[in-house]
Amino acid sequence: MKTWINTGAKRKVLYEGKAKTIYEGPEPGTLVQYFKDDATAFNGEKRDLIAGKGVLNNRISAHLMTKLEAIGIPTHFMRSLNMREQLVRQLEIIPVEVVVRNIAAGSLCKRLGVKEGTILTHPIVEFYYKKDELGDPMVNEHHIVGFGWADPYELEEMVHMAWRVNDYLNGLFAGIGLRLVDFKLEFGRLYGEYGELYILLGDEISPDNCRLWDAKTNEKLDKDRFRQDLGNVIEAYEQVAERLGLIPKGGIVQGGSINEQLAASLGEIENEVAEQRRLREVNKTPPNKPRKV
Repeated sequence: MKTWINTGAKRKVLYEGKAKTIYEGPEPGTLVQYFKDDATAFNGEKRDLIAGKGVLNNRISAHLMTKLEAIGIPTHFMRSLNMREQLVRQLEIIPVEVVVRNIAAGSLCKRLGVKEGTILTHPIVEFYYKKDELGDPMVNEHHIVGFGWADPYELEEMVHMAWRVNDYLNGLFAGIGLRLVDFKLEFGRLYGEYGELYILLGDEISPDNCRLWDAKTNEKLDKDRFRQDLGNVIEAYEQVAERLGLIPKGGIVQGGSINEQLAASLGEIENEVAEQRRLREVNKTPPNKPRKV
């Protein structure tokens, strides 16, 4: 049964992030995730407002989360509420970002001197500690387990899901003429009625945390357009949404302002699979490859 939310009512803010605001949800165990138009880079040193970015990210992320749910990746997404908000499950967030790289770009090139655009012979998985004041430093499995951010079983589940997400999204984006260069995932814990533990995909999947290049021209259609002052940021995000079939041709932002009536008419996205799925409990038996920690 759907829960209708009065978006005009005053709600309790639980977390104010750089690109999203998290509100208390209408029922226990739920949250409302609001997508802002704020654009930030370099740990908040660079900032701007880009009209319509939050609307596009909300729609793109909702669509991709439902697609992943359909192949058995459990997510926190329940349904879109309006053009800027989603109803999501409340998770205990694991303070580790999982980055999967298929093509060399961004910090990988700076750290290792690799030429941007180099196709990696094998996807690379990296971990970063979620701590803005420290600049989200890169860490390894020993840090994660040693500091208790996640145990070996949870970490194995996160990496397993990251590989599956990479396989699926590579195919999905290739089908619409895009190359998935790299992306960042966040995960959280959900506890069952009897204490059973599940790991779910959280946060968002959008051009804010995915690098997406045109397959023919290598034109960047993601947040790098903002980071690198390439311009046409919202046009790039709209192009991704258009190719996914989420907005009409011509976009929803005209003359630097969002067409509110058009955006509001696009309809909600609901994660129907999530209501029927059976979550897979984290298996607390030794990992397939025992880790020396």
